[in-house]
Amino acid sequence: MDQKIRSSTIENVKGEGYAGKLGLKLIELSDGHAIVEMVPMNNDVNMFGTVHGGAIFSLMDEAFQFSCNSHGRVAVALNVNVVFHNPVKIGCRLRAESKEIYLSNKTATYEIKVRDDNDILIASCQALAYRKREQLPFLDEEAEPTI
Repeated sequence: MDQKIRSSTIENVKGEGYAGKLGLKLIELSDGHAIVEMVPMNNDVNMFGTVHGGAIFSLMDEAFQFSCNSHGRVAVALNVNVVFHNPVKIGCRLRAESKEIYLSNKTATYEIKVRDDNDILIASCQALAYRKREQLPFLDEEAEPTI
């Protein structure tokens, strides 16, 4: 992965208010691949006392955001299809891993899986991104999109 893209992305994420509010942390970033973690807390539960699907989706979306923008071009979600496999309790560390399956000039497809500390599959999804022509807005003029 281009180091300018990587370092600029890591620096830019520090200002993400929504991710900070949920405690989402970028763990790993490379071309078409990202790992993001969170530890859901009391304010992340649904009416059944388990972690809300919206919190889990936000974790997946954050990993998707990093993996589809890792090439230096602006990419936005077109479609995300989520399956929730198992409930999870608060305080359990969750890890979302997003892997690029297909990349073209205009679209890209990703597989994202969320697992808990015991490697139990919590949720999975397939996501489709639309790739715009412009480079990421926080990159300097010298950084070139890689693909």
